[in-house]
Amino acid sequence: MEQLALAAPGGDHSIWGLFWQAGWVVKLVMLGLIAASVWTWAIIVDKLLSFARMRSSLSRFEEVFWSGQSLEELYRTLSERKTNGMGAVFVAAMREWKKSFEKGVKSPIGLQNRIDKAMDLALTREMERLEGRLGFLASVGSAAPFIGLFGTVVGIMTSFQAIAASGATNLAVVAPGIAEALLATALGLLAAIPATIAYNKLSSDAGKIALRMEGFADEFSAILSRQIDEKVPARAAA
Repeated sequence: MEQLALAAPGGDHSIWGLFWQAGWVVKLVMLGLIAASVWTWAIIVDKLLSFARMRSSLSRFEEVFWSGQSLEELYRTLSERKTNGMGAVFVAAMREWKKSFEKGVKSPIGLQNRIDKAMDLALTREMERLEGRLGFLASVGSAAPFIGLFGTVVGIMTSFQAIAASGATNLAVVAPGIAEALLATALGLLAAIPATIAYNKLSSDAGKIALRMEGFADEFSAILSRQIDEKVPARAAA
């Protein structure tokens, strides 16, 4: 373990000064926690904006879908551009519907199962995109305090080693070294608290969006099931 001289009582006790007076291990811990905190806030802002856009997209799609526009026309419009959310689920179901009828439908149950699987896969892809990088927030929320504590323990150990070497034990001499070490714990909490709060909120929001899309998928599956019951027997009779 490296030996560090204690900070002079009249030295720089600002956060910046405490950082520069800390040992290289503690500095690395602090830099890592600062980087994690910056990346955490970048993810939080990005997810808040993307979730807001997704909710707006779902509302617009529901308005168009239930407006009475034909499914074929809506499919042609959406299939020509990149879609997400309910639009992606709708396009996946309609694509399977059209492929099956082009090749000839022999089993209405098989067609219904294929459509449901197509919608499930589309839902899974949409949820993976929504939940992407939330795992990083969970990791920071759980690990950052312990990483900061590690930096604190290392800093305190080196401070006590320096105290033993110098023989000085008065508070004015000891306090700066302890403050340097505790700064690592403060940075760990600074990274962990927003990450934990954001993870809980964003996970809840993602779950609500997922339920909304799953509800649409169930409704659309019922609509297509009625269409299958009408069209498949008619094609078989023809």
